[in-house]
Amino acid sequence: MDGVLANGEDGGCGCTGEEAAAKAAFATAADEREALEYTWRLAHTHYENFSVVSMLLPRRLRQDFCNVYAFCRIADDLGDEVADRVRAMEYLERFKQQTRECYAGRAETAVFMALGGTIKRHELPIEPFLHLIDAFQQDQRVSRYETFEQVVDYCRRSADPVGRLALYLCGYRDAERQRLSDKTCTALQLANFWQDVRRDILERDRIYIPAESMRQFAVSEGQLVEGHCDENYRRLIRFEVERTEAMFAEGEGLLPLLRAPARAHIALYGMGGRAVLEAIRRQDYDTLTRRPALSGWQKGRLVAAALAAAVRGWLTGGGGA
Repeated sequence: MDGVLANGEDGGCGCTGEEAAAKAAFATAADEREALEYTWRLAHTHYENFSVVSMLLPRRLRQDFCNVYAFCRIADDLGDEVADRVRAMEYLERFKQQTRECYAGRAETAVFMALGGTIKRHELPIEPFLHLIDAFQQDQRVSRYETFEQVVDYCRRSADPVGRLALYLCGYRDAERQRLSDKTCTALQLANFWQDVRRDILERDRIYIPAESMRQFAVSEGQLVEGHCDENYRRLIRFEVERTEAMFAEGEGLLPLLRAPARAHIALYGMGGRAVLEAIRRQDYDTLTRRPALSGWQKGRLVAAALAAAVRGWLTGGGGA
């Protein structure tokens, strides 16, 4: 393929989701500068609004976060945007091999040309990257889960590595901070599952609500497909929301262990996830007839709160990397 800048690999190429994901994953760049521009642009033009969040980061870390973000975003898209599961597996396996090649010093595609420097500067282990790809490969094989523990195990690979990579970039490598980060990341993934029940089953034929929970509250798979919300479904989602909230509460123990700039950035993850849970509550736990979502105003409030917390940390001597 041609260089990423020439091809406009910023999501605005007019491609299908599958074509855009494949082009982003396997496009080349003329040099490292072009590759870095690509990951920066990807992070700042995606719908998740990374450009606002990046204000919370020390300037010296922003490009590195963009490089890691690009990897995570592309791997996720290869798993979700490729309709044919066999082809998705092929793409993901190829992306996994390129990850290993990057660690061997043989980065050839744009995302790995950019990521290679970040890996060296921060001594990032390969396992979080491989675990993320493993999770997206699992999505091609597994579409139903029997127990809550199985769903949490999936989150261990689909969500927890992102938090661990963020900690590595901010200079933290100890097991206790990673454990607390895992709580927040798993809770954030679960909040997204309860928010997207209808979308997951209709668009991807996936159910992340544990089958044991569905039986407990007498909710059937057919009910999810039909989008029929009754009192049983509300009780089911309330049950899942409450145990997810408990995870967020435990994960908050991480924040006092972080310096101010990292604390503000990482706090935003938990704040966003809890805001999703609150949006579910406001709809009386009905996530079938309408997807709970945060408005632009609500997202702005979250970022403003995180910025204010960062400023307080700097003023009270909590600054640092």
